[in-house]
Amino acid sequence: MTVDPTSEATSEATSVPATARQSLSTEAARNLATTTKSAPQMQGISSRWLLRILPWVQAGGGTYRVNRTVSYTVGDGRISFVKTGSELRVIPQQLRELGMLRHFPDDEVVRSIADRFVKEEFRRGDVIVREGEPVDKIYLIAHGRIERFGQGAYGDETSLGVLSDGDHFGHHPLPDSRWEFTARAQTDVVTMTYNRRDWDASLNSSAALRRHAEAYLEAERNGRKGSEAVDLSAGHTGEVLLPGTYVNYELSPREYELSVAQTVLRVHSRVADLYNVPMNQSEQQLRLTIEALKERQESELINNPEFGLLHNADYEQRIYARTGPPTPDDLDDLISRRRGSQYLLAHPRTIAAFGRECSRRGLYPDNVDFHGHKVPSWRGIPLLPCNKIPITPERTSSILVLRTGEDNEGVIGLHQLGLPDEYQPGLSVRFMNINEQAIISYLVTAYYSAAILVPDAVGVLENVEISRFDN
Repeated sequence: MTVDPTSEATSEATSVPATARQSLSTEAARNLATTTKSAPQMQGISSRWLLRILPWVQAGGGTYRVNRTVSYTVGDGRISFVKTGSELRVIPQQLRELGMLRHFPDDEVVRSIADRFVKEEFRRGDVIVREGEPVDKIYLIAHGRIERFGQGAYGDETSLGVLSDGDHFGHHPLPDSRWEFTARAQTDVVTMTYNRRDWDASLNSSAALRRHAEAYLEAERNGRKGSEAVDLSAGHTGEVLLPGTYVNYELSPREYELSVAQTVLRVHSRVADLYNVPMNQSEQQLRLTIEALKERQESELINNPEFGLLHNADYEQRIYARTGPPTPDDLDDLISRRRGSQYLLAHPRTIAAFGRECSRRGLYPDNVDFHGHKVPSWRGIPLLPCNKIPITPERTSSILVLRTGEDNEGVIGLHQLGLPDEYQPGLSVRFMNINEQAIISYLVTAYYSAAILVPDAVGVLENVEISRFDN
């Protein structure tokens, strides 16, 4: 049998797999190559504009005291409050806005009444009082909107008006009186309430207060409410005796103690010794830990109940969006309530909602060059993103406006310099130990707080809708 060598060669050639390599694979070649690598990346790092724009002030001894004057106006029919973190107090002198206490001279009795007011909170839609029920409390509205409803001529429900910050109701309860309206919370509401039983106890303990209240109730029964004269002088000539007033200092000024954020960074000694080329493992671990610590620091400056800006903004500096979404009119109202508004802070989705409202009106806000970045602005005020401002489940959020600096009577950041093992201003990295598992531990600590020097340094546009897309 003869074999054709050509045909045999052809058969062998066709049996070679089509995928056979003709050169070294890249997987094998990488064993001899030095890989180019990036430093560890962290998605959670944000712009942290608040930490950049706050002037940081040294708080020696870990405490910063804000001395203020007590300012209030008697005669405008509205009540003012002192807000310290989550604590809320009534200014005693302001209780003379209530009909039953107007012109009552005994400051001690008025102060004792103010001390008995307690804080109550209501959610949106809650019925606070119901028409026909006994008047058992005095309500002072510290924050929020309450709408009053009554029965119309044909039995339907009619609106009797809206009460908001500083308003009050139930303030002149006649014996056996009942509510003449139903009060329902339009927004989340914070009130200071005074129980009718406490009022009766005050009457029993002070004969002067009882006589004053009886005279007021007599005028109520006879319809002689009248109006009080405003104590001022204007347009006069000659030597007229002018009315006088004074501004008192707060007897118990607010003190801010530095808050702390800490963590323990652990690195195995074998990792620290053997795997430091081309990047130092300990330094990279520390860098990412500090980034996470600063993210938490900014979140606390916004949201902490004791010193966070959202919780400590004065109630008189909070407003609501007129129609829901953040409109140019709302921002104009917000920045007009203070002198020298410098910065606007909002969640990026809130900024997008504001942009939609501007586009709908044919407005195109200018961008400004801010710290080397192009950022949107309104009325020349930078509108800076801050993802630490929360978004509620109802898809609402807030916009902050700030004035900063000690000389400007604004908002300041607080820290302390010269810490042991200081790594950055106000931040220390302290070696702790090496345990029996050869793990090295470092204590990473940041001390910080924020102080609002005067109430109008911070304003808040609350409950803005960020998910409305109108055609």
